Amino acid sequence: MSEGTRLDIGPFRKMAPEIYDALAALSQSVFATGLEKDLVELVKIRASQMNGCAYCVQFHINLGRQLGVAPAKIDQLAVWREARIFTPRERIALHATEALTSIAGGEIPDEEFEEFEEEFGDRGLAGLVAAIGVINAWNRIGVVYRFSPPASKQGG
Repeated sequence: MSEGTRLDIGPFRKMAPEIYDALAALSQSVFATGLEKDLVELVKIRASQMNGCAYCVQFHINLGRQLGVAPAKIDQLAVWREARIFTPRERIALHATEALTSIAGGEIPDEEFEEFEEEFGDRGLAGLVAAIGVINAWNRIGVVYRFSPPASKQGG
């Protein structure tokens, strides 16, 4: 089998529009919970890094840049625990992202869940969990089909 792209996102959208539309709608619905767009992009980049989805990493870096996410935050996202440029809220969201992205064989301890809930509230946490879940679904689709990363959009 070829090491290159199997399918691009455009043909995937045409092949399974109901799946694409449902995931896109879920992706957008998280903002109704009050989550900040820049925070959601950091979460999506981090999960995509963990899952090795080149398309999603670049796509969400591009969106983060458009939203004005600090370039240093994007640059240091893979090492966010050591970087001191992330806010406490971002750090909690990134911790939740890593915990939920690598949840196989485990569960979220009560004290961690309570920390997430305290920071985001019931509705915000529901949005955060949904955002993490949907990017993990997109990552799996992107990795299986080896979507070609979009062009990098420098700026911000």
